[in-house]
Amino acid sequence: MRPLAVFDIDGTLVDSRTSIHRACVDAARALGLPEPEYDRVRMIVGLSLHKALHTLEPQLTDAELADFVAAFQASFRRLYESGHEEPLYPEAMSTLRRLHRDGWRLALATGQNRRGVARNLAREGWADLFISSHCAEDGPGKPDPAMLLAAMAACDSEPARTVMIGDTAHDALMAVNAGVHPLGVSWGFHTAEEQRAAGARHVATTFGELSVVLDGFAARARAA
Repeated sequence: MRPLAVFDIDGTLVDSRTSIHRACVDAARALGLPEPEYDRVRMIVGLSLHKALHTLEPQLTDAELADFVAAFQASFRRLYESGHEEPLYPEAMSTLRRLHRDGWRLALATGQNRRGVARNLAREGWADLFISSHCAEDGPGKPDPAMLLAAMAACDSEPARTVMIGDTAHDALMAVNAGVHPLGVSWGFHTAEEQRAAGARHVATTFGELSVVLDGFAARARAA
């Protein structure tokens, strides 16, 4: 049975560090809140938007939180309407293509909403690579295992043959909760130490290193 690799998007495949921080700053300004520092913002990335912004500003009322979410989304709309597209990390696309060519099944599990997933799947070649995509809008977000369970069901896989690749502790903990192999990457939002503390078995520092680790996982999965 072919192994399944489930990828996070933000901070793993796509470099959205600047745009997410910018949207949080814009939203804070709209509500008259202090501008959040990047180190606070990076810790909430990967959670569903409402949960993330509530974690960032827990004192907000429900109505204020709704305004905060709307202001964050408005910032992103302005960004995309201006023609901006968040860049892929170098070697992200070549790694995905290589895995697909080598027989891996690929899926996405992200804290983005369905509109964000659709925007990413519109990138050249992406729709041909991923069997399924799962986001916080579909049900419980990270670190609940729901997205990984749905990915395994959609891709006809099982925990022993599935690996989750992400850049945050939320990704690693979701993988642990689903019983799948948790792998981290060092170039996104959370540090290697934060990811290991949440259960990541290995945190790759380059896509080349990630490929070596995935090749080893595939060999073990196919031999099992």
